[in-house]
Amino acid sequence: MLEDLDGNAVDLATYIGTKPVLLEFWATWCPVCKQLEPTMTAAHAQYGDAVAFLIVAVGVNQSVRSVRRHVERHTLPGRVLWDGEGRAVRAFQAPSTSYVVVLDAAGKVVYTGVGAEQEIEEALGTLKQ
Repeated sequence: MLEDLDGNAVDLATYIGTKPVLLEFWATWCPVCKQLEPTMTAAHAQYGDAVAFLIVAVGVNQSVRSVRRHVERHTLPGRVLWDGEGRAVRAFQAPSTSYVVVLDAAGKVVYTGVGAEQEIEEALGTLKQ
């Protein structure tokens, strides 16, 4: 179970299996995440609400408070969720921040990638909306 930045529980199951989902494992201190941001923003602009864009703020060297401050100053392309206990990190075996997972509408993983240069728009383009 993840939380929104107000501390409310958010179950990923409410998203997965209903429509395509993009998860980005992210941190305020991650320079690669910052480099990936234009790609994420472009994909979000293209696919909008047809894909659930979820930014999973990992609970390593940051707090909900620091994430909230960052989000207040910088608009991010998706809903920001807090993974303070690392449950999503473990569930998706995220090797690092900037790790992106795309799931199709049935909940099947169709893309994973890490780093500043990823094929996110191409991965989303293969999905049936």
